[in-house]
Amino acid sequence: MEYWRHIYEHFDPIAFSLGPIKVHWYGIMYVLALLTALYAAKLYVKKDHYPVDDKTLESYFIYVEIGVILGARLGYILFYDPHTLYYLTHPWQIFNPFHGGTFTGISGMSYHGAVIGFLIATWIFIKRSKTSFWMWMDLVALSVPVGYIFGRIGNFLNQELVGRATEVPWGIYVNGTLRHPSQLYEAVLEGVLVALILFFYRKRQRFEGELIALYAVLYGTARFIAEFWREPDIQLGFICCGWVTMGQLLSAMMVAAGIIGYYLLAKRGRVVRSKP
Repeated sequence: MEYWRHIYEHFDPIAFSLGPIKVHWYGIMYVLALLTALYAAKLYVKKDHYPVDDKTLESYFIYVEIGVILGARLGYILFYDPHTLYYLTHPWQIFNPFHGGTFTGISGMSYHGAVIGFLIATWIFIKRSKTSFWMWMDLVALSVPVGYIFGRIGNFLNQELVGRATEVPWGIYVNGTLRHPSQLYEAVLEGVLVALILFFYRKRQRFEGELIALYAVLYGTARFIAEFWREPDIQLGFICCGWVTMGQLLSAMMVAAGIIGYYLLAKRGRVVRSKP
């Protein structure tokens, strides 16, 4: 247990170097997140008979990945970064991976911004491919939580998005302060738990869009809860009532959107394709 508490003192966030480029464990986890989400999607396409071939699925993931990266970075700048005005007047710096002549990579990503980028990319894709928007949304709802597990593990290995100070025996020291390993809590709540619930519920799906609406409610609720163990962003702190964080505000909006979406989609009553 003592080794676990001091794990950051024994762990190098850089996996290896390729010349001047340092490859972080976070980057490796991000790639694993993408690959596992794609693999999960392919399994669901085959098992649940989605009318999608491999080529179309892979093309969709390329669109989505671009949208997620752009949305996550822009969302961070708009929602969290205290230097928003600087980036708005120096837009070429938004994706600049070099600082002071050294390759540092791009840091600062927002999940909720990624969602917006993802939705825009999906809308563009369905317009070009003439496929069903809600079909893709349901498939994403099943596959994304699996990849999200690795994303949060990546945050943990990158020593970012740290937890609040604590005295629990499984806490870890971050710069001399014992903190909750909140990234791992999020991996379980927002990844494992959401993935399992949707996996078992999918056979009961009644209409197109039901799974993505449930995902919004489940993820938003899990993230809202996890925020109680996660240290608020230092540049924002608590934004309301002395305890509400930006992550909780955005998550509450996500839950509300999921509930409204569920009601509207159920009312529309478009029957889901037959299940095997």
